[in-house]
Amino acid sequence: MKGKKLFGVAVVVFAVVTLLPVVVMAFTINSPYATSYTGVDLGAVLGVASPYGGLTLKAGDPSTLLIGGGANAGGGTIYSIGVTRGAGNHITGFSGTATIFATAPYIDGGLQYGPGGVLFFTGYPTNQIGEIKPGSTTPDKTVALGSSVTSSVGGLAFVPGGFLGAGQFKIVSYSGGGWYTGTLVGDGSGTYDITAVTLNATPGGGPEGIAYVPLGSPLFGSPSVLISQYSSGKVSAYTVDANGDPIVSSQTDFITGLSGAQGAFIDPLTGDFLFSTFGGDNHVIVVEGFNAVPLPPTLLLLGSGLVGLVGWRRFRKS
Repeated sequence: MKGKKLFGVAVVVFAVVTLLPVVVMAFTINSPYATSYTGVDLGAVLGVASPYGGLTLKAGDPSTLLIGGGANAGGGTIYSIGVTRGAGNHITGFSGTATIFATAPYIDGGLQYGPGGVLFFTGYPTNQIGEIKPGSTTPDKTVALGSSVTSSVGGLAFVPGGFLGAGQFKIVSYSGGGWYTGTLVGDGSGTYDITAVTLNATPGGGPEGIAYVPLGSPLFGSPSVLISQYSSGKVSAYTVDANGDPIVSSQTDFITGLSGAQGAFIDPLTGDFLFSTFGGDNHVIVVEGFNAVPLPPTLLLLGSGLVGLVGWRRFRKS
């Protein structure tokens, strides 16, 4: 299990909406981004076992957050919790107490829907990827990454539509710091084998959650990605290449002063960047200011699950 580490303190704007004791994290949104972006600490999620893992919105339900709890242990679990939305549809807090959505042994920083509405999650320190089909409450398939990814894996993502390389499946190694591309091959059971895993870059810093910056967002003149880097206590921004891979030399500090940056995703309704922290605080943080790209009605109905599906179709046709 990853050790609990605390990093430097800085100041931003916070608001906590929670039934738990209020413990506010301090972090910095770095220059030049601080002129366009603001961060809000939403606090801990009532009912979710710590430490936290990855997080995403439930497919087809932008009012429900899925978040990993009991991370990096055999009893790892994905929880479901309602979210409250305020002005502009921004997530402002949580509603009620979390309930169990599915078991997810050893869940780490990766949690994202992919083709066929399958929910993919990373497992640390077992170096595996779990797959949960719609309606299942336990993993339907677990893929051992073996020597193809330096043990052990941290996060995963699908390159979203609109980016070069849309649909490609990306994996990061927490331990080795590498960024990989894998190919999904249907196994005939609604789940996928992962083949042809190739190392593309090494951003380092203990990479975990991955979120592609909504196109047209302020101060991001080129297609970019945000990576939660646990060991470095920060979220870094990178310009991406024609395959959606980070250009390591383009790294800039987006957020620093974090305790265990973990999962990451983009809220499709607002473009907001949300991420979790592991150990120490175990909070969820939302960053506003990104471009909210208008979504077609079908995408709004199906939620983040269709993002991976659209990307998968394009990838398979290439």
